[in-house]
Amino acid sequence: MTTTSARLLEHPPREEIRLEQVLHALADPMRLHVVRHLAALASGEEATCSEIDLAVTKSTSTHHFRVLREAGVIWQIYRGTAKMNRLRREDLDELFPSLLATVLDADAAQRCRLSDGP
Repeated sequence: MTTTSARLLEHPPREEIRLEQVLHALADPMRLHVVRHLAALASGEEATCSEIDLAVTKSTSTHHFRVLREAGVIWQIYRGTAKMNRLRREDLDELFPSLLATVLDADAAQRCRLSDGP
């Protein structure tokens, strides 16, 4: 008997990803920070949860990653003891063309606007 099945994480299949869940996941600033970090990686690259600096407790960080995974925004897989994260860009672009790019562009514009001040 192996224990690897306990380390598998559930992800929605592409056909079950819903727009309202994706938008809900992207609406939170911490989760948007995670997506922004993963989007900046080269295609197919992964990052551990600890590589993505979130100014929250570990349990809150775990919650944010779970929301993103359950919405179909990210893939999570265990590699040894590390939980690796990768953006589901291909799935999101297929289901909702330009959504991810538009959200990331709008986020960048807002961060620029807010950092400039009046």
